Amino acid sequence: MKNCRFTVVARLDAASAQMKEELIRTLLSDGCVEDEAHPDVVFVVGGDGTFIYAVHMYLDQLDHVRFYGIHTGTLGFYTDFHSDEFDAFLECFRKEEYTEESYPLLEARTSNAVYYGMNEIRIENAARTQEMDIYINGSLFEKYRGTGICVCTQLGSTAYNRSLGGAVAQDGLDIIEMTEISGIHHNKYRSLGAPLLMRMDTQIRLDAVKYEGALLGADSDVCYIDNEHSVSIAVSNTKKVRMLKGRQISWFDRIQILF
Repeated sequence: MKNCRFTVVARLDAASAQMKEELIRTLLSDGCVEDEAHPDVVFVVGGDGTFIYAVHMYLDQLDHVRFYGIHTGTLGFYTDFHSDEFDAFLECFRKEEYTEESYPLLEARTSNAVYYGMNEIRIENAARTQEMDIYINGSLFEKYRGTGICVCTQLGSTAYNRSLGGAVAQDGLDIIEMTEISGIHHNKYRSLGAPLLMRMDTQIRLDAVKYEGALLGADSDVCYIDNEHSVSIAVSNTKKVRMLKGRQISWFDRIQILF
C-alpha cells in the first residue's frame, strides 16, 4: 500500500466530506501519495451514484485504476462497508485483504460519438412518440413505438431498469437486458412488451427515421441525438471497471436490505 497514488471522490454532504478529509489524512500518514490526475486507487465515499460518478471521471484510465468504496448511507451494490465501519474499511486496504472484480461497461455508438454506461444506456423521448426499428445481431427483431428503450447490465438491473418493470438479475450472470419505456401496444403496433435478457455478446441497433427531441442517457450523463438515425449498443470490448471488494456479502442479502 505504501506509495500508492490515490484520490477520493465523495458525495456532497457534510458527513461524506468529513470522512473524505479523514481518509486523506490517514492515507497520507501511511505513506500514500494523493494524485487526482493519475491515481492507482479511487476511494469513493458516498453511495452507488457517487461510485458511478467516480467511474465516469476516470473513463480514460480504467485500464489501471481501481475503485474502493465506503457507503455513507445504507449498504450499496458497489460498496461493502458502512460509514461506521471506517476502521475495518481502511484496515482491509492496508492489509490488502480484498479481492478485485471487474465489470464491463455498455458502449453506445452514434455517427460521431461513443458513450459508456455502468448501469444502463437508454434512449428516451418525452416530447413525442419515438419510433424505432430494433435490430439484434444484425436482424430486425421488432418495430417499436413508445417513450424509449433501456439497455442495462446485470449491475444496472436493480437501478432504472427495475423501476421500468425489468427483471432483477443475480450477480454472476453474464447478460444484458433490454426493457421498454412506456411502449405502445395495439393491433397496429405491437412489440414484445416484456424485458428481454440476452447474452453479453449481443449487438443491439436502434434505427429511427428521426430522433427529434430524443435523449441518449449513459447513466446520469445525457445528450440530445436529434441529428442521429442509428444507435448501436453492446458490451464494450475495452472498458471495464475494476472494483476492490473488502468482504463477501450475499447478493440476496443486499437485495433484502435495499428493497
